[in-house]
Amino acid sequence: MLQIDLWKRVVIWGLVALGLLMALPNAFYTRVETHNDAVTALEAGAEAPSLQEKAALWPDWMPSGLVNLGLDLRGGAHLLAEVKVEDVYQARIEGMWPEVRDLLREERGRVGTIRLQPTDDAELRVRLNQKPEMVDEAAALVRGLARPVTSLTGASASDIEVSTEGASIIVRLSEAEKRATDERTVRQALEIIRRRIDEVGTREPTIQRQGSDRILIQVPGVGSAAELKEIIGTTAQLTFQPVVSRTSDADESPGGGNEILPSLDEEGVYYILEKAPVVSGEELVDAQPDFDQNGQPAVSFRFNPAGARKFGNYTAENIGNPFAIVLDGEVISAPVIQSHIPGGSGIITGNFTVEESTNLAVLLRAGALPAGLEFLEERTIGPELGADSIDAGTVACIVAFALVLAFMFASYGTFGIFANIALIVNVGLIFGLLSMIGATLTLPGIAGIVLTIGMAVDANVLVFERIREEARTAKGPARAIELGYEKALSAITDANITTFITALILYAMGSGPVRGFAITLGLGIITSVFTAIFVTRLIVVIWFERKRPKTLLQGRAIRLVPKETNWDFFSRWKITLGASALLIVIAAGSFALQGLNFGIDFRGGTTIRTESTESVDIAKYRDAIQPLGLGDVTITEVFDPTFGPDQNVAMIRIQAQEGQESVSADVIRSVQSALQEVVPDLTFTSVESVGPKVSGELIQTAVIAVLLAIAAVLLYIWLRFEWQFALGAVAALVHDVVLTIGIFSELQIQFDLAIIAALLTIVGYSLNDTVVVFDRVRENLRKYKKKPLAEVLNISINETISRTVMTSVTTLLALFALFVLGGDVIRGFVFAMIWGVVVGTYSSIFVASAILLWLGVKRDWSKPDANTGNQFANVDA
Repeated sequence: MLQIDLWKRVVIWGLVALGLLMALPNAFYTRVETHNDAVTALEAGAEAPSLQEKAALWPDWMPSGLVNLGLDLRGGAHLLAEVKVEDVYQARIEGMWPEVRDLLREERGRVGTIRLQPTDDAELRVRLNQKPEMVDEAAALVRGLARPVTSLTGASASDIEVSTEGASIIVRLSEAEKRATDERTVRQALEIIRRRIDEVGTREPTIQRQGSDRILIQVPGVGSAAELKEIIGTTAQLTFQPVVSRTSDADESPGGGNEILPSLDEEGVYYILEKAPVVSGEELVDAQPDFDQNGQPAVSFRFNPAGARKFGNYTAENIGNPFAIVLDGEVISAPVIQSHIPGGSGIITGNFTVEESTNLAVLLRAGALPAGLEFLEERTIGPELGADSIDAGTVACIVAFALVLAFMFASYGTFGIFANIALIVNVGLIFGLLSMIGATLTLPGIAGIVLTIGMAVDANVLVFERIREEARTAKGPARAIELGYEKALSAITDANITTFITALILYAMGSGPVRGFAITLGLGIITSVFTAIFVTRLIVVIWFERKRPKTLLQGRAIRLVPKETNWDFFSRWKITLGASALLIVIAAGSFALQGLNFGIDFRGGTTIRTESTESVDIAKYRDAIQPLGLGDVTITEVFDPTFGPDQNVAMIRIQAQEGQESVSADVIRSVQSALQEVVPDLTFTSVESVGPKVSGELIQTAVIAVLLAIAAVLLYIWLRFEWQFALGAVAALVHDVVLTIGIFSELQIQFDLAIIAALLTIVGYSLNDTVVVFDRVRENLRKYKKKPLAEVLNISINETISRTVMTSVTTLLALFALFVLGGDVIRGFVFAMIWGVVVGTYSSIFVASAILLWLGVKRDWSKPDANTGNQFANVDA
């Protein structure tokens, strides 16, 4: 009998209510966002009557978590910066010179005089001039300066390594100290970048570490990546250094241990300074815009106790001598020390404007970046493009939703309504989970939700088709429902676990929008299984308890496949395998001959998206850019049915310039100026730059991700079934991936990072189909022990063909809605998904099963076989 305990019903409805409550704020996005901003401002101490009114727009007792909108939906700037950790080695080792010099000077009687040797490496080379034979003893003295490394991994290690070479002592940082320095440098850079962006007051910035030495920065609402770089890119490295002399010769040799730097205010004036600073900006605790004694803008500063002590001691000992205030390699001023300056406070003067002194104070107050940043990737998304993407994605979701709901009702009647209720709950739960974890929704993330809408019905289709099948045995409606859920559970679990594996790999290996897609896909799988196994089942049980129907899933309904089928799928299996092999050869040939049309994600360079009311004249655009001498420039017009009559869009791709990591901001500005001269109303809705270093890594990561997905699936199916099943499934996956790459090569559709997400999703979808067929094959091998394998395979495919077609059609309905209405930005991604669904459906029947037939399989599943992988075969997942 169908029975669900009361406590289980309460838990199920409670989880549904909680999920929908968490999702509710997203239905009032603008109002809740305004409320959240006002509450944050009030908590920060702001006082304004309007803030109280805005805070009252949403009840405090209601959840107020929202799904963050990604840059491609909201507009803003994206940077991927690499921290030049090696710079810190140089500064750190140079800072040791005064200590080494003073130590060896005290022992001058034993080791003689010393001289610092110039070197390009991060090391100190100190030469013994008079007593080279004492080099080992001098090195032993220097080793006494070593300190333990301050990190868990470097415990018991020393921070320096001292060696000798002829009459020279060489001091380098140890490997343990370098690792500890790298960690400190990146963490400090991350915190300083966060503080600088917080000073500007932007909403919901994403600032996170990526890998060992990179920082991802995404800031909504910022006008351009160049503007964001101006906020964070200035290192603001402030130092106070002793002045050796002043000169007008920029080529004058500064001598060992010194450096020559230009004056900021006086053109043609240079200062020779000691490299080792007296005090650095790291010891600065405050900086404020101020005015000097003449009423000119200046910046007042204050050191921490350690900096104040060093600054006080130096000024006391050097009265009458000049010292330089150096900011980012330029001497701001070089005043003469008039008296002892205790207390650690002072003022920086220069030819500042009020705005410049304010900006300098902000940079100094936020702290000095410990090392320079190299920007490997830059993206600017205009708010207009983001708004268009939201509108297109919303319309596509609504249409996809309506199509799937209508199709399910037409196919399953009352049970279709139950599935539709579960589908609405499912989408609500996805948004509830996204809000709860503070996830960021991107355009591929919307595609993930639309795909979930299509695939979420799959579990229900599996159950309904199984109930319909069990109802034919006349065991009664209650028993049919019970058996339907019981027997479909294994297929649902296996199919969704394999898809979830690909989502995990996509999340682990991907970044940015790809990771956003992985999150929505992964959460969609979890909520789909929950709603199918628990929510729909509970609704069916409640309906059955009240109605007590005599028949199930009968009557007039759309049937894409006849009620009874007995098609022979293997009468010409060699022909179907041969056709697949031929298509693979053609795909490989196309790839070898013309390759893929790689986007900037994989090629490096810059893509500028333009929009104008004038028709796109590619020749005019090219003539305007040609004089700039930028090498390979590709200009294409973008056509899309969603564009209005005055919306003329073009994409301009510029290769990375030789010797540069990416196209510079100056080059981008010159391109924009040149184009606006010939098309005055031209606007630039997005600018994306990717350096060759990142693009090369992305190709490598993409290949590894696909291989890992296939390997993980091979292992899982081997454990759940047998090795023959695993090989059949992997053969189908390779078939689908190769044919997808082949169609992109043949049609020269742009191949970018989002397509890798599509490939991995195809892997998951194809597996979903294949595993459902294999699950029925495993069941029928136990049931029909005497029938030939080909006949068992035919029976299994005929029994599951209705489910296969239903799932494919619902998924394609959702994808076609996204393809037509979702906008051109993700059209290539959606095309890959549509192609993947078609070839995935084909391969699960004609490739995976044919390979299984060719390899053969163990027939007696009641006995364990030590030579096969079926030891988990009878375990229900």
